[in-house]
Amino acid sequence: MTSDTYRNPILDADWSDPDVVRVGDDFYLTASSFGRAPGLPLLHSRDLVNWTLVGHALERLEPAAEFGRPRHDCGVWAPSLRYHDERFWIFWGDPDQGVFQINAPEIRGPWTRPHLLKAGKGLIDPCPLWDEETGEAYLVHAWAKSRSGVKNRLTGHRMRPDGTGLLDEGKVIVDGDRIPGWFTLEGPKLYRHDGWFWILAPAGGVETGWQGAFRSRGFFGPYEERIVLEQKDTDVNGPHQGGWVRTPSGEDWFLHFQQRGAYGRVVHLQPMRWGPGGTSRSSEAESGGGWPVLGDDGAPVAEHRRPALPPQPPAAPATDDDFPGGRYGRQWQWTANPGDGWATQHSGDGLRLTCVRSADAHDLRKLPHVLTQRLPGTPCAAEVELRLDSDEPGARAGLAVLGDAFGWIGLQRGTDGTVHLVHRFAEGVAERERDAAHPRVAPEGRARLRIEIGAGARCRFSADVGDGDGFRPSGPVFTATPWRWVGALLGLFALAPAGQGHAGTAAFTRFRISAS
Repeated sequence: MTSDTYRNPILDADWSDPDVVRVGDDFYLTASSFGRAPGLPLLHSRDLVNWTLVGHALERLEPAAEFGRPRHDCGVWAPSLRYHDERFWIFWGDPDQGVFQINAPEIRGPWTRPHLLKAGKGLIDPCPLWDEETGEAYLVHAWAKSRSGVKNRLTGHRMRPDGTGLLDEGKVIVDGDRIPGWFTLEGPKLYRHDGWFWILAPAGGVETGWQGAFRSRGFFGPYEERIVLEQKDTDVNGPHQGGWVRTPSGEDWFLHFQQRGAYGRVVHLQPMRWGPGGTSRSSEAESGGGWPVLGDDGAPVAEHRRPALPPQPPAAPATDDDFPGGRYGRQWQWTANPGDGWATQHSGDGLRLTCVRSADAHDLRKLPHVLTQRLPGTPCAAEVELRLDSDEPGARAGLAVLGDAFGWIGLQRGTDGTVHLVHRFAEGVAERERDAAHPRVAPEGRARLRIEIGAGARCRFSADVGDGDGFRPSGPVFTATPWRWVGALLGLFALAPAGQGHAGTAAFTRFRISAS
């Protein structure tokens, strides 16, 4: 790679279902956040290659009581980000509730509270369009079969221009069952270009599918279609679902995800042009003007010339944290809506987590008070320093890799008052954790914890308990696993068994992720 080129993926972690918009010289991206809080991450770039995390648009999920416990694969699915009437807009589907909308005058807010635009089960992947020529507004969405019994079709509505309601009952405008070979059509993004209504939408499933383009002279159809991006002979499986953006000079680019197992959905950047390319699946597909051509004539690129934009210094979403004043950085999210007093602010550095009492202390997957960030997509080592400031027998804290299966290493207070280094794990089918290594004494009640994450998300745990032996490996290799839709997460936690009274705290300092 040279200074004039970039290499995919440009975001090598689980920034699932990305959508992008340009406002002036700035590009903004959001992504699915499912059941974690805060939700709807907001990323910023000036060159489409280097991105930083600047905040979140959704402080808490609603209804709050529903998300007071982890719902890892629920919540915020596939948002669309738009700029209209000098405001930023985000629409998303909650598969159990319906289509929500929020908006703000600036990307950093303040964002409105979620407004339920259309209630219903299985309504997902909504995208609005304001037609600047006519003043009309529209909305398209897909369907989740798990909730509605329906999939592989896109439904369109006329929408109130202020985005507060829909003006009709909706109509199926693209039926994937009528297109030979197409299945699991979803994730639509709606645009107006060159006199056509365009829907860019993936099909074929997240691991094996392709990106489609649909066009019609009228919003309600009929639409003709083409495949405009597919794996072909590359190693990029299922290259699809994302957004189109145009630079100030008129270059077109498309950002999409690739499903990578425990690493989740990493983000790629594809060049885009308008021409005769694509694979026709319609007898009418040759009529009219150009179609979008993505990547290298429909195949994803591994390396490519950078967008013709002013050079920017290298940047990426933050991972490291010193927790100044006890505050955690934007990269962290709780596994559910946060509770009062989980993290304590103070005058120094370091994160103080309360050892929250829970009847589910045996299973990290059920705990809302795990502070998480995305698992990096490249080999690395995560390290943190921990001190257990709790005299409660059974109180524990540690560093975890969390997914459908999980593993963690940390400290636990014994019934005799001794603090032990413990390493535990649970398989995906297990209902509770068990030891992955024999406990050993941590004489000072503190430890440096490390998880080395190698190829294939294989994790090696180790710790230094200050006994002069340095880092010592612990237990066998653990392979991280995703949830159904969410990649594996790194997590920090503190907990205590169910009971009465304050159970103390745990202090984390110097969280670092370094390349292996």
